[in-house]
Amino acid sequence: MTRIGIVAEPAGENRVAVSPATAARIITLGYTVSVERGAGAASSFPDDAYAAAGATLVDRGTAWAADVVLAITPPAPADIARLRAGATFVGLLSPALRPELLEQLAARGVTALALDAVPRISRAQSMDVLSSMANIAGYRAVVEAANEFGRFFTGQVTAAGKVPPAKVLVAGAGVAGLAAIGAASSLGAIVRATDPRPEVADQVRSIGGQYLEVVVPEEQKEVSADGYAKATSEAYDRRARELYSEQAADVDIIITTALIPGRPAPRLITAADVAAMRPGSVVVDMAAAQGGNVEGSVAGERVVTANGVVILGYTDLAGRLPQQASQLYGTNLLNLLTLVTPGKEGVLALDLDDVVQRAVVVARDGEVTWPPPPVQVSAAPAAASASAGPAAPAGPARRRLSTRAQTGLATAGIAVLFLVCAFAPPPLPQHFLVLTLSVVVGFSVIGKVAHALHTPLMSVTNAISGIIVIGAMLQLTSDQLIVQLLAAVAALVASINIFGGFAVTRRMLAMFRRGDAS
Repeated sequence: MTRIGIVAEPAGENRVAVSPATAARIITLGYTVSVERGAGAASSFPDDAYAAAGATLVDRGTAWAADVVLAITPPAPADIARLRAGATFVGLLSPALRPELLEQLAARGVTALALDAVPRISRAQSMDVLSSMANIAGYRAVVEAANEFGRFFTGQVTAAGKVPPAKVLVAGAGVAGLAAIGAASSLGAIVRATDPRPEVADQVRSIGGQYLEVVVPEEQKEVSADGYAKATSEAYDRRARELYSEQAADVDIIITTALIPGRPAPRLITAADVAAMRPGSVVVDMAAAQGGNVEGSVAGERVVTANGVVILGYTDLAGRLPQQASQLYGTNLLNLLTLVTPGKEGVLALDLDDVVQRAVVVARDGEVTWPPPPVQVSAAPAAASASAGPAAPAGPARRRLSTRAQTGLATAGIAVLFLVCAFAPPPLPQHFLVLTLSVVVGFSVIGKVAHALHTPLMSVTNAISGIIVIGAMLQLTSDQLIVQLLAAVAALVASINIFGGFAVTRRMLAMFRRGDAS
């Protein structure tokens, strides 16, 4: 039976790879779990909790000698020496930035899985540690800024006067940025956000932020192909610098989250921008560990400028909520172990034909396997290549009706409605008028519903179809054959719509269920 070791993190890291609750679930996969004594102390997980979950408490050497070692931070050289040949190490390895570490693990004969290399595809979301930690870090960045900021976030009307709300600028609307926007907005601040990906504008607005678009007329913005921001053009950077300078002089708090995978953090806020901020303002540079988005920030340090602006370069924002961060990290690990343990018999079975497993395996059988083949995750259609040959002949273009034709049809429809209402026997005119208005209003409303809301719209259409079925069943008792036929057809069509809607909803819900769910 494969033994999994959970090791204590080095000083300064308050998280632990697996919580007691997660350790119990790992055991259900068939593994035995050994936990280094004191590993969860900084996260408020005592040794007794791990023992109660079914884990065995061991010393450091025994934990590192396990078949599979779970950790958060990359192993130090002394820890690599503790790993046995053929073991598997799972943790955050930064494979794009630390090739020498991959070489050391491969030379030791260790199979290394980098959790920070999980591709951003729907099937891998449950294992995306970067998103889990970024979500916590974005929230904590706002908490740290509020702690340093000397005023309310929300506006107040008091007997002593009116207090305006704080103004917050979030640079980068990825997972961390959106978490920061949501937290600052919930505290009552006026929140603005920038991002080179135009597709995030709706997400920013949906959580109470204002999206500031960097308008570059001669540049066509591209949809991100992997969910991450890309390097931008010189024209975009020039206009973005102007925008940041304008906002720095106006806002009270700036939170920067901009990172480009495999590259140093781009410089967004200059020393001149910081100098233009009011005394008491706060800047949180969440990219300080990768070089920083803010000039003057120092990784892991709190800096106060000459004009009284506080710059926070903390690199352990997620670790400042250790219990929550450890629980989420452990859940991501559990989902990965579930994927690579298909038989639930405590045997690690890596399948490199699976795109998710291939992406996270960065060393195996003495060889470095990073980088993996690229994974296309964008839903945007790929642009046609100029060298791909002549384009396929397009179908006949849809011809739009001229204004005169549209006016003629509208006039004819009104005339028919008038004739029916004027000469048809009651109650047909009333029913026909209701039907006509229903068609017009329904077409106008449904036609403006965004594609993302079509699925929840099914519940409304199912309710309407249910009314139709009831009405049709009542008409089946009519003495007129034509009425009976129409009622039967209406009941059949409405029933198909109802059952079809439930079938589609069931299939969509199944996409979000675990594979072992009954």
